[in-house]
Amino acid sequence: MAGGRAGAYGRRMTRAVVVGATGQIGRVAVGALARDGWEVTAVSRGGERDGDWPGDVRVARADREDEAALSAAVGDGCDVLVDMVAFGEDHARQLVSLAGRVGSAVVISSVSVYEDGRGRNFDTQAEPDGFPEYPVPVTEEQRTVRPGDTSYSTRKAALERELLAAGDRLPVTLLRAGAVHGPYCRTPRELYFVKRNLDGRRRRVLAYGGASRFHPASVHNIAELIRLAAPRPGTRVLNAVDPDAPTVAEIGAAIDAVMGVDAEDVLVDGPPPADAVGDTPWSVPAPVVCDMTAAERQLGYRPVARYAETLPDTVAFLKERLAGRDWREAYPKMFKAYGDLFDYAAEDTWLAGRRG
Repeated sequence: MAGGRAGAYGRRMTRAVVVGATGQIGRVAVGALARDGWEVTAVSRGGERDGDWPGDVRVARADREDEAALSAAVGDGCDVLVDMVAFGEDHARQLVSLAGRVGSAVVISSVSVYEDGRGRNFDTQAEPDGFPEYPVPVTEEQRTVRPGDTSYSTRKAALERELLAAGDRLPVTLLRAGAVHGPYCRTPRELYFVKRNLDGRRRRVLAYGGASRFHPASVHNIAELIRLAAPRPGTRVLNAVDPDAPTVAEIGAAIDAVMGVDAEDVLVDGPPPADAVGDTPWSVPAPVVCDMTAAERQLGYRPVARYAETLPDTVAFLKERLAGRDWREAYPKMFKAYGDLFDYAAEDTWLAGRRG
């Protein structure tokens, strides 16, 4: 097995521990590692088993915040620990404390840690002229936000800082994921188009001319990066996105094709023309597109999925989860993050005024 090497206690180890194993990335990563020959322990709060996992995957129940439970899941040691749900300094220090029993780590971070040359980032986007203007594409050398505990982005930056500083004790691969997509996502951006199609809405307003690009990241491509990094210990930071970065209009068209729908885009130059009108989860005034050259060079990475190819599974999952339920009940985190994405009355009022 390519992943085996001498472990902390001098014996050959081929064991991987995956924390957050039943999340959207974890489910795929566990399967990818197990099929690659790793002895995988899948750790989650519920201790569930995914039906697609090979039968020899072990499961363990542990809350990410419970240091004793996490330590018990690691047990005598593992060659690699993969952490899907780490945030902030405390989680970083928790991982570093396991260095004597863990050969290396692969940890999910986010492209939201980046900021532009004027100090703008995802946390400033609500301010006037506050959306960052990144180079196209963004490399891992781009400056990042100041670490802290005030936001998702600053906590991820703090996580990165602490882990990179301890790289001599615990080699770590940090994967800066883009807009993650796939089944089991709690904030699926594809919901914006899927629900409209299910509701028979055949006209939709798209701000910024429908040209916004917010780089997606398939769970399958992220899992492939994890699979490649696991047997290659080292301290590195890598982007984790798909090979393509479609526009929001292209995403809508691709979802329409999967659902057999013919919809019309009403394109608006500039920002959303009214509250709750034309503002999709991908709608940004400047592109967020990332470079994957470093992963290709350092890991020999090649993408295993393209955005449109993965959509049938995502759409099927969304349709099943929405069946007979209010979308806010099905996806409460989505509602909290984006507000009412389906204010059809506001859309109709704006469209009627536009025709007048």
